[in-house]
Amino acid sequence: MNTSIPTTGFLRLSQVLTIVPISKSAWWAGCKTGRFPKPVKLGPRTTAWKAEDIAALVKQLGEEVRS
Repeated sequence: MNTSIPTTGFLRLSQVLTIVPISKSAWWAGCKTGRFPKPVKLGPRTTAWKAEDIAALVKQLGEEVRS
């Protein structure tokens, strides 16, 4: 399982959930409330998240754990 985050590009939900191990429903709820980054629609049935946004989220979550 490769959990490295690319510096640019997009990540699909399955890739995001390997980095942030929570359920799909918890992820979507967090997106709706603003806790997690907003998705980007790439097509009618394709949703992804900016890699930069996910990297920033991981950094933020790491800082919350340390404090």
